[in-house]
Amino acid sequence: MKSFLTVLVAMGIIVTLSDAYCWRKIHKPGEAKDGCTVNGKLYPLGHIERTEDCYTCDCNEAGMECCSLFHTPVAYDKKKCKVVFNKERCDYDVVQKKDPSKMCSVYARVG
Repeated sequence: MKSFLTVLVAMGIIVTLSDAYCWRKIHKPGEAKDGCTVNGKLYPLGHIERTEDCYTCDCNEAGMECCSLFHTPVAYDKKKCKVVFNKERCDYDVVQKKDPSKMCSVYARVG
């Protein structure tokens, strides 16, 4: 039992310290003079706290770098539960398939 708790605590620490998924786009000269486009929406130059798709971005004339505000659940009861993206919170909810009003336990997430 102690070993299981140790592993569980270690996984929680690792998941907490992990970085979100990030990507970078390099602009061609003159491509981003009015801002940066993410999924068809133009955002102004500078820091973007939250896009419609739940990313935080930095936009300049040279390029754009964005990181997700969410982490994807990977360890949960896949037979009894399903993953649903909550756009208001920019996070995934793991809920019971039979009763989506009830949450499921998640043991690990990746960014």
